[in-house]
Formats: sequence, structure tokens, C-alpha cells
Amino acid sequence: MAKSVLHTIESNMSTFSKGQKLIANYILENYDTAAFMTASKLGKMVHVSESTVVRFASELGYDGYPSMQRALQEMIRSKLTSLQRIKASNDQLTGQDVLSAVMQSDMETIRMAIEEVDRNELARVVDKLTHARHIYILGVRSSSFLAGYLNFYLHLLFENVTLVQSNAAGEIFEQLFRIGPGDVIIGISFPRYSKVTLNTIKFAADRGADVVAITDSELSPLYQMAGAALLVRSEMISFIDSMAAPLSLLNALIVDIGVQMNRDISKTFAELEGIWDAYSVFGKMDDE
Repeated sequence: MAKSVLHTIESNMSTFSKGQKLIANYILENYDTAAFMTASKLGKMVHVSESTVVRFASELGYDGYPSMQRALQEMIRSKLTSLQRIKASNDQLTGQDVLSAVMQSDMETIRMAIEEVDRNELARVVDKLTHARHIYILGVRSSSFLAGYLNFYLHLLFENVTLVQSNAAGEIFEQLFRIGPGDVIIGISFPRYSKVTLNTIKFAADRGADVVAITDSELSPLYQMAGAALLVRSEMISFIDSMAAPLSLLNALIVDIGVQMNRDISKTFAELEGIWDAYSVFGKMDDE
């Protein structure tokens, strides 16, 4: 399990300089506030230079202050209320062009996903799905549209796919009544992690199903229950969760499955195109 940034700070306290200890103590006591401070603001708060704050982050093993800041934010995201999220985000966005700030943030999370997603783990997930007896997909709250999107395309590729609906907890277990060995359940969850998702995934694992997690980090409770996991960051923007990077990861997963299926997928879509044409599923532009 990944160690939190606070654990790393506590473990290295004896090696810090006087200025670094001021930073460390402030973060340990006020990590929920420090997570949203710039390096300059944090330095002013504890009366050290901005460069000292940047060097402190490097001392902890991060490639820069933004990386340490993200680690703090990821650690506390599941604990923040919507009002706390709005306040923290508004402090960051004040005076900025919101459109540029939000889109730049999305671009950055996708860039990090390109660097951080484990290709071997992606291959393992593809293999599990292509050989599964039955595939179940679960995502609730802000992850529900990701689950629906994945279901739409996997349903075109496989005959054995079920989107687990989350209208009521009891109904979820009824839908999973026959889940067992040979089946795969894909659980999608990001902070704040839904207890409905976690309890459902535990049930599926207890019944012998293989669990694939799509979540944000090794600190995620969903990760602890998974046989395979694809880790990708979502971004906290005010009261919403930006799912740009998770959605892009799902695109990569779907395309990778299609590549592995090769001829089978071509046959499927050739048949579908015939059905769509026969029943005028898609409108056509008139010739000019």
C-alpha cells in the first residue's frame, strides 16, 4: 500500500533543516489547508522562502512542489465536504480565466495518465475481460456515466455484459445473485468513494468473482479488493469531479480490446452496419 505524504514527512523529520521542519510541522498540523496553498503562500505562512518549500518537496522524493501538492490533495479528497471543495477550488480559481484553468487541468491529468498508467496491468485487464464468463460493470454517483459509457461499447463487443443499476442497494445484490468464479466485475470509483460500490464489490469478491478496479490510487479502498487495477487521477474542480482522464483511459481500454479481438470485431460491426442501414438508424445528409 502506498504511504501517504504525511507518513513520509513524519519518517524523515529528523533529517530536515530548521526551515524544512517549519514546513513539515505546518503541513502535519494543517494538511487540509496546505494542500491548496501555492509554494509561495506556504513559504510566507511559515516564514521561509519559496525555494525552501520547493526543495522540501524534492527532499521528500517528489519531482516538484505541484507533485507534493497533488499527493496532499489526493489524500484528503475523500474527506472533504462539497462546501470545503468549493472553498478550496474557488481560492485557486480566483482571478483566473476559468475556461483555460479547467481545460488546462484536464489536459494535465491526461498527460499524467499517459506517463503513469501501467501498460502491463492494462494488458492483464484486457485478458481478463476477453476470457470472462460474464462481465459486470458498476459505477455510482459521478462514476455512473463512466460505467454506462463502458457498458455501451463492451455490449457491442461481447454478449455477456451487465451494467449493474444502482437504484437501490437491495436491487444491486439481486442483479449479482448469480455472480461467481469465472466472472469479472469492473468497479469504478473515485473520491469520495461510494460505500454502495465498496460493499457491492466486496460481495462480488466473496462470491469468487474477479475484481477489476478503475480508481485513482493505491490508497483507494477499491484498490485493496482488486485482482487487477487501472489507476488514473480524477481532478477535483469546485463541487465537481473532472473525469477527463478516466474517460480517456476507458477509451484506451475499449480500443485495446478491439485490437485484440481483431477479426471478431470486424464481423460484428459489419453485421451492425447492415442492420443500421436496413432500418435507417442514422439519418443521411441529402446530396447537394
